[in-house]
Amino acid sequence: MDMSQGPQILEHISKTVQITSYDTKWVPSSARFVVMGSYARATGCLQVYELDGTELKLHKELEKPTSFKCGTFGASGLAERTLATGNFEGYLQLWDLEHSDKAIMDVKAHTSIVNAIDGCGGQAKGYGAPELVTCGRDGAVRVWDVRQKDAPVACFEPGEGVKARDCWSVAFGNSFNDDERCVLAGYDNGDVKLFDLRTGNVRCETNVGNGVCGVEFDRKEIAMNKFVVSCLESQFTVYDARTQHPTKGFSSVTEKCAVGATVWGARHLPQNREVSMVLGGDGTLMLYKYQYPDQRVVKDKDGKAAGVAGTMNMINSKIVSTQPISSWDWSPDKEGLAVCGSFDQCIRVVIVTRLNKL
Repeated sequence: MDMSQGPQILEHISKTVQITSYDTKWVPSSARFVVMGSYARATGCLQVYELDGTELKLHKELEKPTSFKCGTFGASGLAERTLATGNFEGYLQLWDLEHSDKAIMDVKAHTSIVNAIDGCGGQAKGYGAPELVTCGRDGAVRVWDVRQKDAPVACFEPGEGVKARDCWSVAFGNSFNDDERCVLAGYDNGDVKLFDLRTGNVRCETNVGNGVCGVEFDRKEIAMNKFVVSCLESQFTVYDARTQHPTKGFSSVTEKCAVGATVWGARHLPQNREVSMVLGGDGTLMLYKYQYPDQRVVKDKDGKAAGVAGTMNMINSKIVSTQPISSWDWSPDKEGLAVCGSFDQCIRVVIVTRLNKL
């Protein structure tokens, strides 16, 4: 594709902030977003910004004792819009942004930092219970029901005598009815594990050879279609999750980025699951589109069904920062609108044009 004719990545607003931002999330059904991070004095910061034309207005700013690492609105309904956060001391907290003096939920989820969090079941289009999943440096992956605040409803942690690997990323998926739901987890040694919450078992595990910085399904609320695993050493892998071979597992395709830096994550466009933004460790944004193969399933010599992976095609790219892009969140309401944070202490509102032409 001619990059000049396709979608363009435009920096709409850039705002310098006095904090280190670790995560950014749009408030559902609004023109506001939340920035989570840390002040220089190692205290936690929650900032709510409102988009007003070409201006960014600071709507609210909160300081808490501990730095925030991650957050999600995934387990919250559109009426409540409560924000779930994980912090550097291992606490999982739930906040009402309009009445934020005290957390609605405050539970010790991990022994140290909560590396990542995801939510599911809260939005109108989802299925099942409103749940959160967290992962931490202690190697544990824990699932929480927001209606039951004292203990996790599921826990996957290293066995006795097994060295705990740092779990860097986690994501929900396969939640296509009220019974089925899976959790995908990525670890610092390259392990990727798929946990089935209905059976409580490890459904699949593999190793990608490099630390896993991010994992994400293309959609949470459908039967597993595909998921992406972002790694160190400038590579990411896309797995076709429709067909699992008894011995070979899921088929996959690995893409090596030209930037030569860590891939911090890949975020799928809510309005088109084949389009994703890949976040480069050198400040580059890379827009990719997945192309399915002519035939997604083939039979091996034993007659067992095996999946066939497609290809990832780069649509466009743009360098927006000199530091890693640490977070990216597409607006669920406005196609092509996104907010991202980077370690150059800058928050950017980005517009990606012509996505409806892909």
